[in-house]
Amino acid sequence: MLGKCKIRPCSPPCEYSKDEYIEKDMPSELTAAAPPRLLIIEDDVRLCRLVKDYLTTMGYTVAMAHSGPAGLKLALEEPFHAIILDVMLPGMDGFEVLRQLRIHSTVPVLMLTGRGEEADRIVGLEMGADDYLPKTFSTRELLARLRAVLRRSLMTQAQMLDRRHAPTAVGALYIDPGPRAALLNGQPLAVTRQEFDLLLALARSSGRVLSRESLLLEVAERDFENFDRSIDVHISSLRKKLGDDAKSPRWIETVRGVGYMLKKPEAE
Repeated sequence: MLGKCKIRPCSPPCEYSKDEYIEKDMPSELTAAAPPRLLIIEDDVRLCRLVKDYLTTMGYTVAMAHSGPAGLKLALEEPFHAIILDVMLPGMDGFEVLRQLRIHSTVPVLMLTGRGEEADRIVGLEMGADDYLPKTFSTRELLARLRAVLRRSLMTQAQMLDRRHAPTAVGALYIDPGPRAALLNGQPLAVTRQEFDLLLALARSSGRVLSRESLLLEVAERDFENFDRSIDVHISSLRKKLGDDAKSPRWIETVRGVGYMLKKPEAE
């Protein structure tokens, strides 16, 4: 494999010091905290060490694994900001590692391939890879692509966080997850913590039916078994506080055999 793989080393530009180069190329959200942790899953030990040495000088903390099973185990057991994953691996190829990883994790994955076929790239991207890099890469290109996937990951996390804390309004119903306040026609609703979480989940998906399982995922920190048995009770209590009628609902509608839906105002 070494004979087919070429890495073209690139030194930091002379106009920057090493520290300035790190700050310039690495997302500021990461440099402000602990060094980003990377995992390289690559069976070519020499290539793996070359990449690790380079990225370490750029301010990253790098772990290595040299087989598919070992890499997957490490990726699932320890937190990483990104993973560099080879396609051709002993024990389990990179595609299978990626498939199993995506069941449990959304960590950014940059895949490496020495074959370069378009079909490989398409399969990897459709399975959840964030980017692809042929093994004739330069260290500068590796760093640029790694920086790009890290930034996209941070942007996605920030958007999810913004959405999680953004107020939601459905007609006369207003819910603000920051202070955990729910208002109907401008008047506060006295709801329990469980009722607030359910109401917020329903409001964010107003007009769409949410299954009991979906509602449980929205309040995943709860005790699933106990909460599942009382979900109907919480919905019933919410209806009373909303002045709703289960037989002719204005707010929460039961879709028999499926789940619940917060109705949108008729004017919408």
